[in-house]
Amino acid sequence: MIARAFAALLLCLLASRPAASPEPLKSGLDLSSLDRSVRPQDDLYRFANGAWLQRTQIPPDRVSYGTFPELTDRTELYLREIIENLAGRNATERKIRDFYASVMDERRIEEIGLATVQPVLQRIDSIDRTQALATECGRLSSGGGGGPFQASAGVDARDTRRIVIHVSQGGTLLPDRQYYLDTDSVSASVRRAYVAYLTTIYRATGRAEPEADAANVLELEVALARAQTPAAGSRVSLAHAQAFNLRELHERMPGFDWTAWAKPQGLDRAAVIILGQPDFFSAFAKRVEDVPLRTWKAWLAARYITAISPFSVKALHEARFEFFGRVLTGQRAPRARWKQAVSLVSAHMGDAVGRLYAEKHFRPASRDRIERIVGNLLEAYRQAVNEADWMAPPTRGHALAKLDRLETRIGHPSRWRDYSQLDVRPHDLMGNVERVQKFDNAYHARRLARPTETDHWFVTPQTVNATYLPWRNEVILPAAMLQPPLFDPDADDAVNYGALGAVVGHEIGHAFDQQGRRYDGSGAAFDWWTPADHQSFLQRARLLVDQFSGYGTGTNERLNGQVTLAENLGDLAGLAVAVRAYRISLQKKDPPVIDGFTGEQRLFVRWAQLWRTLVRDEYLRQAMLTNHHAPAEHRANGAAVNLDAFHSAFGVQPGDKLFVAPKERVRIW
Repeated sequence: MIARAFAALLLCLLASRPAASPEPLKSGLDLSSLDRSVRPQDDLYRFANGAWLQRTQIPPDRVSYGTFPELTDRTELYLREIIENLAGRNATERKIRDFYASVMDERRIEEIGLATVQPVLQRIDSIDRTQALATECGRLSSGGGGGPFQASAGVDARDTRRIVIHVSQGGTLLPDRQYYLDTDSVSASVRRAYVAYLTTIYRATGRAEPEADAANVLELEVALARAQTPAAGSRVSLAHAQAFNLRELHERMPGFDWTAWAKPQGLDRAAVIILGQPDFFSAFAKRVEDVPLRTWKAWLAARYITAISPFSVKALHEARFEFFGRVLTGQRAPRARWKQAVSLVSAHMGDAVGRLYAEKHFRPASRDRIERIVGNLLEAYRQAVNEADWMAPPTRGHALAKLDRLETRIGHPSRWRDYSQLDVRPHDLMGNVERVQKFDNAYHARRLARPTETDHWFVTPQTVNATYLPWRNEVILPAAMLQPPLFDPDADDAVNYGALGAVVGHEIGHAFDQQGRRYDGSGAAFDWWTPADHQSFLQRARLLVDQFSGYGTGTNERLNGQVTLAENLGDLAGLAVAVRAYRISLQKKDPPVIDGFTGEQRLFVRWAQLWRTLVRDEYLRQAMLTNHHAPAEHRANGAAVNLDAFHSAFGVQPGDKLFVAPKERVRIW
């Protein structure tokens, strides 16, 4: 009785208490990064990131630093903890552990020395005819050992049941053709340093005439660079890539034995090989007979040594870092050994490592919220497509049908790769690298026979990058993307739409741009734009080209708005649709003011914080030549200034530096 009476009294007391007030919403913004001396109406990027830019230093082992490198560093720490604490419960875990150990065992690598390298170099030096040269090119490509061209498997846009091989131009080791062709003092200095690097690695591996070979290889690569398509035209050239079978390659591009090159890679089993830049490959084939075999052999040796140096002796590793790191990018220190180990194991046993990462760090409870965000983004695109005045009704119908068939993959695959046939040994790094390359090649060859599989992921869960695949009409959001600041499960929706929403919107936007127009909802080749649609789109795109070409860069040059157009269009589409999707999520309710910002202000500030970046001066030139994305501050400000929502959120008026007159704002969606 006493216990019952006490319980009743307790219930009465609890009932009489006022209800606990809910926890205040968290904005999710990094308030410590703000520079309130800058008005967002004048520079949104500096307002959002000024304090961060002032206090942050680029880590010695990086050439740039910002949100995405920060996420990568965090993910690498998670992976290190997972790998180093593996108990070896099964064979796959033991292979992960042994692969990692083989990278970390530097003493064993030095003991082995060049013993595993010399047989390949001797094989290269034994090349006595051009057919053998082609065979060795293919063999090195198949093992990740510095082959001349980058090949990848993909779906045939004309027949989505068939896998084809895409091959891109190559043959040069410097980051861009302009390093070979520009006559300024910096470029000349880089070429001298490159010859010095080649001479160093040739001496270290015992070549008889290192200086002469280095000079000859530079001359050859200068000629190959002249044949390459410039970066400004590379996206256009991809749109005009040509398909060949091996017989047609021999007929139309004589001089190089394409069959001998294809066989070691298993490419002879592919029905179609698509060359991204046919003119380059034609020029390359013609040059094979004209250049002495000695030069070709030295060229292949340089490619092989450079490719394997991270897994070889300290002398080769340091030589590579001094040139490709310190000289070309300004990197102050090489990456820590454990980071190299994590990267290598993650790259080659990606599904096995990714499964462990997803089990520990992907919150399944977040999936529902992410799916709601994606659902609102898709609805926002439907509204935007229906309102797009530059689309003819038939085009609009195709766009909506494609949107209805778009798939979004979140977190990790439902089926994982089997690594039971992979041979990994704890004290044999070079052997592990060679065996895992062969294992990967066999895996991709099997996929050539099963092109209709739909559960294969093209990126791993630990990848910090979202991807749109036009031939499958799908967006992939790996687990590593779904963490703060890209996605904060504990924050108000506004910041998640400003970050993850805009990024996903960007990727979906590629389904409806000048590349996406070439594929229908099933991923098949079909141009669903009319000529009038194309002209209307180009009129808007030219405005964006002009806008970004007016921006300056850290190298005192003007930005090339044509080179960055596709990504600028993606940013503009992604941000515009993210704002629309956020408004849909509110269901006509007024969002709260949090940390002094309205909902849409929080969205735009998070958008700007997403792109905060520091870049080393030496690397900036390389980025400007090779990167199809605009510099960070222009990505942040450039998309925002075209939106009415940005102007109204911050009350941007004529006279403010970011004010753009309504009729001059670029409107796609």
